[in-house]
Amino acid sequence: MTPLPPAFLHAPFAHRAYHDASAGRAENSPAAIRAAVTAGYGIEIDVQPSRDNVAMVFHDYDLKRLTGETGPIRQRTAKALGEITLAGGPDTIPTLSEVLDIIDGQVPLLIELKDQDGAMGPDIGALEQSVESALSGYTGPVALMSFNPHSVAALADRMPDRPRGLTTCAFLPDDWPILNAATRRRLAGIPDVARVGASFISHDVRDLASARVSEIKAQGIPILCWTVRSRASETQAREIADNVTFEGYAAPIPA
Repeated sequence: MTPLPPAFLHAPFAHRAYHDASAGRAENSPAAIRAAVTAGYGIEIDVQPSRDNVAMVFHDYDLKRLTGETGPIRQRTAKALGEITLAGGPDTIPTLSEVLDIIDGQVPLLIELKDQDGAMGPDIGALEQSVESALSGYTGPVALMSFNPHSVAALADRMPDRPRGLTTCAFLPDDWPILNAATRRRLAGIPDVARVGASFISHDVRDLASARVSEIKAQGIPILCWTVRSRASETQAREIADNVTFEGYAAPIPA
């Protein structure tokens, strides 16, 4: 297990960067990245692969919600995606390499790799490889995570010196309708912490009081959480979590 650096337990993490559509900062956009750096927040981003296996900073599998285009992001090349404007601002979809150039080690970066198997299974690899390529030579504080434990295990093989964790939750049927019940039950138990060498988990704030989270915390493994949307919720979350991922308000940075 590669320990999570102390920087990840200090300033809160801006969810999908410090986005605010009313201010022209789309989620996961360069403008939201710059705003988070200026504010001194850690940054949480998502990555999806392009058709030519470039890691793109984008949350959804489909372009519809976040752009004026439709169709799966992985069916477009990185060049084509870089010409698509994000809703809520003037920016286009950035690559992970472009985002790393903006951050340049100024604040810690938490990268979530979105599941590419479709069922949290082992059919993964290309995105992990493209993230490794983008991170080559980057010396700023970075941690990697995914809901798919197979992805986290692949990251351990490819980048054993990079801290890695599991994104976790209760895996309720309404939240995960495409996952079968057996997979949901297994993942809800968070059984893969030791197997993948996880140095943290990032757990759903709605389920922080679960017995399994308490067990993991008792092992000395840091607990991060997602997604906090108010100061009152943050105060409550910090009774358990070591740090929070937030959006929709200006989270205080501890002294």
